[in-house]
Amino acid sequence: MKNLELIFAHDMTEFDPGAEIGFIASWDLESVPESVEVRLVWNTSGKGDRDLKVVKTVRFDSPAANDQKDVTFTLPWGPYSFSGKLISVIWAIELIALPGRDSMRREITVAPRGKEVVVG
Repeated sequence: MKNLELIFAHDMTEFDPGAEIGFIASWDLESVPESVEVRLVWNTSGKGDRDLKVVKTVRFDSPAANDQKDVTFTLPWGPYSFSGKLISVIWAIELIALPGRDSMRREITVAPRGKEVVVG
């Protein structure tokens, strides 16, 4: 069984820029990974090339096949999560077991009052 999960307190996924967010990264894998990484990322979506930025990474070397860890990130002040007619900026937390392809992603909103900025 492969199971990766990101658990947020009160299932909250909307945050102010600069906020400190804590959550649990949990995995239950068929084999022992070399490492497990938790990444704070943002990417663009829409017309044109897709940009991807890894903002922060927490790495757990030589983890057990199943475990869970508390992780805390301090969010940067920007860019804000937004949706526009041509492009959007989407923030996410990714949980990746390496070197395989087991991964999961959970989108979050990073903007004033935790509300995505809508343009147009």
